[in-house]
Amino acid sequence: MSASLYPNRLRLAVAILAMACLFAGWSSRASAAAAGNPLAGVWAGELGAGERKLHLVLTVKQLSGGEYAASMSSVEQGANFSADALKLTTDAIRFEIKPVGGVYQGKLDADGAGITGTWRQSGVPEQPLSFKRSTAEETAKPAKEKGPTSKPFTVAMDVNVPVTPTAFNAGGKAHLAYELHVTNMSQWDLLLSSLEVVDADNSSRVLARFGQADLEGMMRGQASEKTLLEGYKAGVIFVWVTFDRLQDAPAKLSNRFQVKVGDYPETLGVQTRALAVAKNSLVISAPLSGDHWVAANGPANASGHRRALIPVDGHAAIAQRFAIDWVQVGKDGKTYRGDPKDNKNYYAFGHDALAVADGVVAAVLDGIPNNVPGIDSRAQPITLANVGGNFVQLDVGGGLYAFYAHLQPGSLRVKVGDKVRSGQVIGLVGNTGNSTEPHLHFHISNSPEPLGAEGFPYALPAFEVQGSTRVEGDEIKAQLAQPGKAETRTMAIPADGEIVKFEK
Repeated sequence: MSASLYPNRLRLAVAILAMACLFAGWSSRASAAAAGNPLAGVWAGELGAGERKLHLVLTVKQLSGGEYAASMSSVEQGANFSADALKLTTDAIRFEIKPVGGVYQGKLDADGAGITGTWRQSGVPEQPLSFKRSTAEETAKPAKEKGPTSKPFTVAMDVNVPVTPTAFNAGGKAHLAYELHVTNMSQWDLLLSSLEVVDADNSSRVLARFGQADLEGMMRGQASEKTLLEGYKAGVIFVWVTFDRLQDAPAKLSNRFQVKVGDYPETLGVQTRALAVAKNSLVISAPLSGDHWVAANGPANASGHRRALIPVDGHAAIAQRFAIDWVQVGKDGKTYRGDPKDNKNYYAFGHDALAVADGVVAAVLDGIPNNVPGIDSRAQPITLANVGGNFVQLDVGGGLYAFYAHLQPGSLRVKVGDKVRSGQVIGLVGNTGNSTEPHLHFHISNSPEPLGAEGFPYALPAFEVQGSTRVEGDEIKAQLAQPGKAETRTMAIPADGEIVKFEK
């Protein structure tokens, strides 16, 4: 339920293009630490010019296994991206920022103090982009305790899975999405070298393997090397496992780690207890009707919804784990025609939001005005109470609730306590709350709390996949299927970026 989620991706694309800033303390001389590792460190760069120049920071780490991991962030906008496929060959560096379709290629200066190169992004002219290394020394840290000197009789790590993994269909495959909350319960560093997801009934059946570099991109944790948990620190691993068919998902799974404890030389194995796997059983009707609906920021492990672990009332949960921001596109792939500042010019605006099942209205909010479309335009300051704008929450039974956000003010057709039937109109698609343009945010969760709940997958009986989308510059580009080539999916949830026609 962020700013239109798919438009969030557009915002991030724009942020990358505009990032640049001058930082005090950047020097033309490399730090002494660079002598042994010419790439690891923090770098500052400039991209763009004039008012579009924003701050850009590149952080490069060399992992304990020798591989590199990096991220690029905008200090001003709080946007952060993992840098994928980073390679250093002699003095040539290359990496990708996949969420925005960007590629950086550069050359490390002879003295190791700078990187000179170019930034390329689909739909945007190539631009020069150079970086300078920070010379600021880290705040002195106390020396870490050596040890253990002998093999520990147990590895002091706690692994918690807050929600039972539920297998579901999306994108023509079956998937499991769950989180591992890992806590280092000792005074020594805990390095997560690898993770295997295995069938608990047949431990030789490995469902997925993730190396340290993979885990770096799957984790939320301390700003430095995420897979290296310092004493009494914790991190969260966002796991996504894919199967060919739903029946390939195991009845139970286990998570098998390879770890290093402190400076003890041997790698140690830790296998978690068996964890039951559920099969998705919630089938709902479509929340909208018609065609050319994009499942923006839909189910995917890198989706902003997927990673939205939000603490509410002292409990962190992911209500949006399988959420979708539904935007509608025209044949040109755009979500609007004419003036982009007018809500009425957006294809999604004013569409009927439909009850996805028979149920009872559990909560509503109305009276929040529409935003003017735009990245930073909000009719009201965003709070935990109004982040979803005008919304309807339906109790669909079985302890589950359907959440509809960003509806037009005055358009709600229901009130708390009303009984509704599947397909009934409950309100109109708008642009309220934390939203950049008209769209319908929809998710299923286990509580009427908009964000203080856990999200669950569901299935639509049938829908037609009319194509897919990608981001080029600050535009959504649609690739529609050839006539007669659209694919019908059954008992599945639309996947991230799919263009969908809902079955009547």
